[in-house]
Amino acid sequence: MSAKNETTAVTGAVLGGTLYFSFAFIPIFLAYSATLIDPASVKALIANDPQHILPDLILNHTPVFAQVMFFGALLSAIMSTASGTLLAPSVTFTENILKPFIGHLSDRHLLLAMRAVVVVFTGIVTLYALNANASIYHMVENAYKVTLVAAFVPLLFGLYWKRASTQGALFAIVLGVSSWLLLEIFLPDGLWPPPAVRLADESGGDAGGVVALS
Repeated sequence: MSAKNETTAVTGAVLGGTLYFSFAFIPIFLAYSATLIDPASVKALIANDPQHILPDLILNHTPVFAQVMFFGALLSAIMSTASGTLLAPSVTFTENILKPFIGHLSDRHLLLAMRAVVVVFTGIVTLYALNANASIYHMVENAYKVTLVAAFVPLLFGLYWKRASTQGALFAIVLGVSSWLLLEIFLPDGLWPPPAVRLADESGGDAGGVVALS
């Protein structure tokens, strides 16, 4: 997104999204091909663990070179995604929350703080992953739910509503996350899925009236 002007940035974002959408069809196509190559095995895996369909296809129906390339690419993608996913919230937390709370920090101390936050976040995520009775897919899905219920409303109203304010954004985040967690605990299988976001505006006041209700 480091572009010389807005047009280039927009074009790059749209092109990147289109290519990402196109690349997503490759594992879908490979997994579907497994249903044609070995339907009995796929049927058994769907009943037990669908995540093994593609790895089993590679292990049982491709040469060693293809297996090395596939699992090497898979591991590199996982490591790259994990490092980026740890760095992004760590830098954001340090820059936007920790730094204003502590006060002035030199570049050296800011770097040390970021490194410490990365270590702390890594430990928290590792403990969660080890104790969670969920697949990687469901953990990623839950992570995106947090973004949906907490960030979508402040972002949307912050961009397009003139009366939006910091207080309104904070209320939206608190009410969105709390209502989502309550519904996840008490009504996980309700008519409306817990992460489904409803928008409601609250007229008057300095809060800006942005409220996220699940």
